Amino acid sequence: MRHAHRNRRMRTVALTLATACLCAGLAHAAQGPELIPFWDASDESSTATVDHSVWQEVLTGHVIVHPSGVNRFDYAGLKASPDGMTKLNGYLADLQAMDPRAHPRAEQKAYWINFYNALTVKVVADAHPVDSIREIHEGWIPFTGPWGDVHARVAGQELTLDNIEHGILRPIWRDPRIHYAVNCASIGCPNLATDAYTAGNMESLLEAGARDYVNHPRGVDFVDDDYLVLSSIYDWWVFDFGDSEEGVFAHLVLYAEPELATRLRDFDGAIDYEYDWDLNQP
Repeated sequence: MRHAHRNRRMRTVALTLATACLCAGLAHAAQGPELIPFWDASDESSTATVDHSVWQEVLTGHVIVHPSGVNRFDYAGLKASPDGMTKLNGYLADLQAMDPRAHPRAEQKAYWINFYNALTVKVVADAHPVDSIREIHEGWIPFTGPWGDVHARVAGQELTLDNIEHGILRPIWRDPRIHYAVNCASIGCPNLATDAYTAGNMESLLEAGARDYVNHPRGVDFVDDDYLVLSSIYDWWVFDFGDSEEGVFAHLVLYAEPELATRLRDFDGAIDYEYDWDLNQP
């Protein structure tokens, strides 16, 4: 039986506003999926598609494939580019002008993933320069991040980033690979893909995202044979990975390269969970 020693390496300190704010900043990362019923509808007979070509132009112009294996996004360059911001704002306006429920599920999935990522990029670019997305928040409590703030309106419904991820994507599709697709603008997060998601490339992009993250040290990192560091994603969202440590390991083995898979199958040591919230900028 593996022992999950989830040592956060936090100093013992008195309860202060600072620590309370830190906890609030991570609060978004503890939610189970809770369906927003309004969005649980589709038209599977529809042949209409959503055009994501403008988002592709933004990605092509500003995503940097970094030798570290962690894709970067040039928020400063985007913000300084009137054409780039015009494209991004226009794309988001177009998404908000349509009702995704009139599309089949496959189109909806791509719609919501791209919407989430484009909206996150806009939130960060508008607030840039910042060192972490957690610095961005409309309320008075610092370090709570932008996830609970209203940033969009679709079909008359106000939407937050949390609504899209936890109220739509996770509960409707029940696909743990969604965590490799939605990007939170941080070094510790799975990469922002260089390609816009579509119904046609969805499966290949999700599979590639899972393999890339699991086989990168920010996803799975053996410190030694008895000490393993996993991304906090597998702690925060354990519900989506079988709701157990065994489920997490089964998922990791599924996407791990052969040598890593063998080490994971044989592992019986201590586990820590870590996450780097530094902005994924150049």
